[in-house]
Amino acid sequence: MSLLRPTAPSRLLQLTAGLMLGIGLALAPAGGFAQDAAAPEAPAAEAPAQAAPIDPNAVVAKVGDATITEADLAFAAEDLAQELSGLPPQERRAFLVTVLIDMKVMAKAARDAGMDQSEVFKRRLDYLEERALRRAFFAEKVSTSVTPEALQSAYDEFVKTFQPQEEVHARHILVTDEADAKAIKAEIDGGASFEELAKSKSIDPGAANGGDLGFFSRGMMVPEFETAAFALQPGQVSEPVQSQFGWHVIKLEEKRQSAPPTLEQIGPQLQQQILFKSFDDTVASLKTGVAIDIPDPALAEAVKKQAEPQPAGQ
Repeated sequence: MSLLRPTAPSRLLQLTAGLMLGIGLALAPAGGFAQDAAAPEAPAAEAPAQAAPIDPNAVVAKVGDATITEADLAFAAEDLAQELSGLPPQERRAFLVTVLIDMKVMAKAARDAGMDQSEVFKRRLDYLEERALRRAFFAEKVSTSVTPEALQSAYDEFVKTFQPQEEVHARHILVTDEADAKAIKAEIDGGASFEELAKSKSIDPGAANGGDLGFFSRGMMVPEFETAAFALQPGQVSEPVQSQFGWHVIKLEEKRQSAPPTLEQIGPQLQQQILFKSFDDTVASLKTGVAIDIPDPALAEAVKKQAEPQPAGQ
């Protein structure tokens, strides 16, 4: 049971998440991810040793006349990141080698059968080449925009435009019946401890901590509860208030103006914003002067809408 209003992610957040899923793997240097994902974890009792540089040309295995190198492991780790996440760290390297051995023998069989000469294969190869180039361009030209200076500048701008909001710190006791809520209010008026009554009588999961809800701002709670809480002054206890969850008796602890989150707290979001803007600006620049024709009018309109800013809240 929660008094919090559910909120949908913004369209910008959805787009940024999709962007990161599609091309975020390129941020890992070649060879680095394979080492981190496939190597066993060091014992906790030992001090972490400095990792030795990985030679991308180092041969890990031979399959007939073909070889599997550390670079091959890194590329496979990128493509199989989801599968690797479900494996214990000490099993990942062997998993990657097993996949690459299977790939080598099957690729040889396909070449022997002439499959590499088919038109479909050549088109797929063109697509895979351009996807790899897209990742390389992103890693070397776009992701480099996320610098400590850019992050600090974005944070300074965020703080400059931050609008403080009134926040309240409240406790509540939740019961199912109005008569019970009135009786509890009478006990509190008579000097009983709000916190102890919350522990013994409230049906809310937070009852164990005296009904403490911490600080919250407008828009975070259901309307009836929010209206009553913000109307109180510190130290005051409300009359019983009904919401969809039952009957509440609310005690206001304190009021304050919200402060902007620290750089450490908001850093990951700002990094995504910088990365997204860099990607958007770079691609827009690359498209300048390039003729793009989509014969299907309906599809052309749909593609155009994809690039348009979304209304707030979508």
